[in-house]
Amino acid sequence: MQHKNFEKSLELKKKIHQLIPGGCHTYAKGDDQFPEFHPPYLTRGEGCRVWDIDGNEYIEYGMGLRAVALGHGYPAVITAACQQMWKGINFARPATIELEAAEAFLKVVPGADMVKFAKNGSDVTTAALKLARAYTGRDMVAICADHPFFSVDDWFIGTTAVNAGIPQSVRDLTVTFQFNNLESVKSMFNQYPGQLACLIMEVEKNDPFDPEFLHGVQQLCKENGTVFILDEMITGFRWHIGGAQTLYNIVPDLSTFGKAMGNGFAISALAGKREIMELGGLHHDKERVFLLSTTHGAENHALAAFIAVVKEYQEKDVIGHMQVQGERLRLGLNQSIAHHGLQDYVGIHGFPVCLVFSTRDEQRRPSQPFRTLLLQELIKGGVIAPNLVLSYAHKEKDIDQTVEIFHEALGIYQKAITEGVENYLEGESVQPVYRRWNQLEKNH
Repeated sequence: MQHKNFEKSLELKKKIHQLIPGGCHTYAKGDDQFPEFHPPYLTRGEGCRVWDIDGNEYIEYGMGLRAVALGHGYPAVITAACQQMWKGINFARPATIELEAAEAFLKVVPGADMVKFAKNGSDVTTAALKLARAYTGRDMVAICADHPFFSVDDWFIGTTAVNAGIPQSVRDLTVTFQFNNLESVKSMFNQYPGQLACLIMEVEKNDPFDPEFLHGVQQLCKENGTVFILDEMITGFRWHIGGAQTLYNIVPDLSTFGKAMGNGFAISALAGKREIMELGGLHHDKERVFLLSTTHGAENHALAAFIAVVKEYQEKDVIGHMQVQGERLRLGLNQSIAHHGLQDYVGIHGFPVCLVFSTRDEQRRPSQPFRTLLLQELIKGGVIAPNLVLSYAHKEKDIDQTVEIFHEALGIYQKAITEGVENYLEGESVQPVYRRWNQLEKNH
């Protein structure tokens, strides 16, 4: 395997922590999520390829935490955003492009009546909760415990191990249920009768959803006067341009979109039924809700990027391509896993456009050190893969090259199973994001 030099990245790693808490702006990109001595700091990207400060080239997966579905530097999107920038980015009154973007969004998400744009996912999921609380007059919210992230705001972070600074009174307002377990939802409603303002969940994650569960949850929400919210941050523009709700023919009361809808540009959307969304408007006689009043919520160039993304999806089979390449990747990796006899130790999971991998140790227990080892060997080979989320830019040659690099990395993994991971792992293990303390947890 070709040796890579990380001298400049390692030097930058020391400096960046002096200026930026945590050394990054998104915990999933942090140093504790990647091998200690193989931390590429990136300078540019094109398609599905990225280059670090030391000049190393990689095939990238994850694609901006699933935000880049067409590829880095996608010409049609960049051109649309640039052209709009020359016309102006932000004005004292609404721009006509705001209506154009709303019409484009509501055309591809047919279950929604109204939409309001913002900059990130947390903006709109928290706004959805506020609307639900105002609409129902209730305070408590229900979230799916098996879905890893809904918001940076207290109502969600208070349920995690990193809940320092969040009052107990706030934490107590959020309760949880299990995915594909309708009895857990029924039990929750029975435990908190007439108290739940809303229930929020993703349609699908790594495990296929049970249609009876999803429709059963919607019915329970209806029976209990609880607003049913679907978080489409990941599934929107990956499962279907209109989200998994459109693919699976279920209409929520509210839904939230972001990530891939802007191909990396900062844009998100809250959409839903008129009777709820209008609470944030001007032309009604009900108590007013202060809803998503943000300076940059409708930046014109981000809206132009979104409109360009929609056009690309309508003119090209973006999702079909990602599905085909995702299945090609899954097949190739599973063949390599079987070749090395690692079926009990490495797993490939999820929807083809949004795959993840799992790692287990010699005792077949979930293992962060073995995850670190696999990440380490992949980076050495030229693949950055915190997960296996691909894009329209990933072609057959990229997938096949990835499989080859994985195959070599899995050979090292196999040796570590029999000889000990400590003999192959360089540096400390990666750590869970949701942990109470910073010191490394020895979790071999």
